[in-house]
Amino acid sequence: MGFGFRCGFLGLLHMEIVQERLEREYNLNLIITAPSVVYRVNCSNNETVECSNPSLLPEPGKRRSIEEPYVKIELLTPKDYIGPIMELGQERRGEFKEMNYITENRAKLTYMLPLAEMVGDFFDQLKSRSKGYASMEYSVVGYRVSDLVKLDIQINGEPVEALSTIVHKEK
Repeated sequence: MGFGFRCGFLGLLHMEIVQERLEREYNLNLIITAPSVVYRVNCSNNETVECSNPSLLPEPGKRRSIEEPYVKIELLTPKDYIGPIMELGQERRGEFKEMNYITENRAKLTYMLPLAEMVGDFFDQLKSRSKGYASMEYSVVGYRVSDLVKLDIQINGEPVEALSTIVHKEK
């Protein structure tokens, strides 16, 4: 597959525009993978390894636990969209912390959320569910142990490391 190139985008629309232009103007065949985060793996030999790529993840028998980064996310929204936004937070394994009304028509929701659940299309979903009116701010608060596994994708029976990802066991 070659060396590959990793880059980040401002959202899914931005990514699609860049992808389309590269394919059309340079006749490239692109493979787009999901964004990733850096995990901490606690190994059975008491070593801690930082893992930014699923291919670097130690075998299941050699690890005690995997920690993932968590963020504190504050969502500002008109009161009409509180329900759909709370639903989004729950779908993304979010832990609801508090809700405050800033004005009688505007609320601030606070969640603790795995960073991996936010880096994909969370912002796009937030805008979609609030018709563009909600906004967000987040800060990384640390790592938590989670039940994570490596998901391998196979093509013609052969695992393709470039398509592997680390996901929560429920998913």
